[in-house]
Amino acid sequence: MAMNCKPVPTLDDRINDIRMRTAEIINNDVLPNEGKLWAARHADETVAERAEVLELRADIQEKVKKAGLWAPHLPTEYGGMGLDFLAHAYMNEVLAYAIGAAKLFGVVAPNSGNQKILVKYGTEQQKQDWLLPTIEGTMESGFSMTEPHNPGSDPRAIDTTAVLDGDHYVINGHKWFTSNGIEADFFIVMCRVVDKSAMEPGGDRKTGPMVQIIVPTATKGVNIVRGIGVWGKRSTDHCEVKYEDVRVPVANALGRVGDGHQAAQDRLGAGRIYHCMNSIGQMWRAFDMMVHRAATRQVHGGLLADQQFTQGAIADSYIDIQTARLFTIHAAEKIDQGLSAARTDISAIKVYVPSAYTRVVDRAIQIWGAAGVSNDLPLFGMYQGARTLRIADGPDEVHKILIAKNVLGRYAKGEGWDFGN
Repeated sequence: MAMNCKPVPTLDDRINDIRMRTAEIINNDVLPNEGKLWAARHADETVAERAEVLELRADIQEKVKKAGLWAPHLPTEYGGMGLDFLAHAYMNEVLAYAIGAAKLFGVVAPNSGNQKILVKYGTEQQKQDWLLPTIEGTMESGFSMTEPHNPGSDPRAIDTTAVLDGDHYVINGHKWFTSNGIEADFFIVMCRVVDKSAMEPGGDRKTGPMVQIIVPTATKGVNIVRGIGVWGKRSTDHCEVKYEDVRVPVANALGRVGDGHQAAQDRLGAGRIYHCMNSIGQMWRAFDMMVHRAATRQVHGGLLADQQFTQGAIADSYIDIQTARLFTIHAAEKIDQGLSAARTDISAIKVYVPSAYTRVVDRAIQIWGAAGVSNDLPLFGMYQGARTLRIADGPDEVHKILIAKNVLGRYAKGEGWDFGN
């Protein structure tokens, strides 16, 4: 079914125009072709069938570009729309209604996050070599930060090392959940710069300054161990990677040595709100599916929608979606004032929205019954994604601690909290 998207009376004409043009492509080009666009590859797939899928994706991407809707997260000088976070939030809730649509609009992770880092911290040469090809679609990138032996919620524990050796860094470390690991042409790797003594037995590998380094995946010593299986899948594109004496030029470092942690926060802070924006679109889709099922399914001599339990599920989901949506829009407004001003609200939506998303999808599955957990519907994938988001980009518990610290810190100064700002 098509999404029902109308102009928002309180928005300016520019944002409404973006939303409506996005909805037109989603309804006319993406939703009718979802099954073909993202069908799992199979052993009997012919070259012609694969070429047809790739051509369809390219055709839609070209239509998006002609409509001026490509790469909303990037500045106009790099071929993007140059949207602020608020406008992007209103656009994303529409494009995320369709499965996989972000890729067709040039704003899919991890490329989108890596592009933001390259725009802010990259040299002109790095932008030419690595940023522009990912925008044009001729290169793929991955982000390599989390380590299996260290808590992902504590970046200070990272111990992948970069040792200066002439005009090169020699990188050693063990990462996992490196995004897009199978397809990536390069990784952005979070490292600590240490001297050679740290590599000796008992050496200190946890106190050097952090830096993010561009590492081409074809470099000797980059060993992709496996695609990590999640949710019962045997393998995914999130990979375990070992870096064993990997030599890359010093010129591949992003920003100054010591900028690595801040660059990660810049990336993850934006990523958290992008995930929430996408979640709103998916919640909208799940809600439409649930209500349509309730309004058409006959059960015990009447419509499912006539059952009070069903009505409660619809009401609860409406409340969850509107709360999550308005909370995300509020956070987007705050981010446009500066990331520091929005820090508490970013953590708050990171906790609230995935939980609301999980509840909305869970109710939709319940209303659909056995079909809800089948591969015939997208609900099972939404549920897995929603639950995963409570861990990705920092678990709920870490963000709750940050919220409490920020609030308590304000009160300790005798200021109190103003929920209007």
